[in-house]
Amino acid sequence: MAEDQEDPRIRHYRQAIEALGAGRFDVEVAAGTDGQIGALGRSIQELARTLDGRLSLLTTLASVTEKVNSGMTLDEVLGFVYDHFQPLIPFDRIGMALIEDGDVVRARWARSSASEIHLGQGYSAPLAGSSLQQIIASGEPRIIGDLEAYLAEHPQSDSTRRIVREGMRSSLTGPLVARGRPIGFIFFSSVRRHGFAHQHTALFRQIAGQLSVIVEKSRLLEELAETNRKLVEAQQALEYQVAHDPLTTVWNRRGIVDLLAMELARSRRDANSLALLLIDIDHFKQINDVHGHAVGDEVLREVARRLQLSLRSAEAVGRYGGDEFLALLRPGGVAAARQVGDRLCRQVGSTPIETRAGAIPVTVTIGASVCPATDARDPDRLIEVADAALYRAKRAGRNRTEVAELR
Repeated sequence: MAEDQEDPRIRHYRQAIEALGAGRFDVEVAAGTDGQIGALGRSIQELARTLDGRLSLLTTLASVTEKVNSGMTLDEVLGFVYDHFQPLIPFDRIGMALIEDGDVVRARWARSSASEIHLGQGYSAPLAGSSLQQIIASGEPRIIGDLEAYLAEHPQSDSTRRIVREGMRSSLTGPLVARGRPIGFIFFSSVRRHGFAHQHTALFRQIAGQLSVIVEKSRLLEELAETNRKLVEAQQALEYQVAHDPLTTVWNRRGIVDLLAMELARSRRDANSLALLLIDIDHFKQINDVHGHAVGDEVLREVARRLQLSLRSAEAVGRYGGDEFLALLRPGGVAAARQVGDRLCRQVGSTPIETRAGAIPVTVTIGASVCPATDARDPDRLIEVADAALYRAKRAGRNRTEVAELR
């Protein structure tokens, strides 16, 4: 070739290098086979493939990190890894195990192309004396090219036996280390013997640090969410205890009075009337005196249960104190208060209450007060009027309902 005549591949190589410099790594280089120029072309082509692979890797890791930051659970993150890492590492199965209390390795997640998973979540084994401990000590990933041969040499390895049963024939195991502390392992498995090579361990070394941080962060977020869930449940349980009677499980005095105040405000806002029923167990002191307080408690529990059965879901009942209960009806006019009161009397007195002292006939007397939609009286006034109605009902013979309307 004449000295002043440039090999046409040179211009093509310059264009390829410019494309690589601009971040376009999917270039194709016609290298040829002859001489140093051909060797240069092959080097450029290999560089392009390497850079394209690294870009794909970084893009995938960035996507995983984004998923973690968006609040994905650890299982969702690992599922994303399974779906997007196959172009980088030729696996048919991914499993992950976490180190618990420093001495137990417990399987946390697994996903496989196999029809059945034999080494799944919850499987655990001691770390001490295992081959996994050796991986932690070396800090390097380990390839087993033939799992069946490995199992023949290590017949005590139950985990290997399970993986082989799934159809896996080779594996790449990498340690997960976050902030200098081993947190677990990730297991890539293939249905092909010798499915992993040196370039895959090199690739794992590149991603191990970031992948470990991603796993640890997602696990911490998961633990934080679980802790928050428990706190919410504890708060709800505490609120329930504060507002409910431990003996009868209905609202306690504080809970039902607070609810009354809220319902009064809602009734005025919605222009609806509200009825309050004050319910007293007839001759309850006599039950306690004759049969004892334990039997009295049985009666209270059963009366509360029968009252709840007779009320609609939108209505509420609470233990106001001693043997008195308070029920709320909204909306509730005079006719509704009388109708519900009579129904409660029938329900409680329908059959004797079975107790350790035998069957005891029990009835209730009810005083009801009705607050019109336009009335702005406070809860205490409504209870006071219901109490006066209750007194009149007792004087009239008990086991009945007396209704009064605020004026």
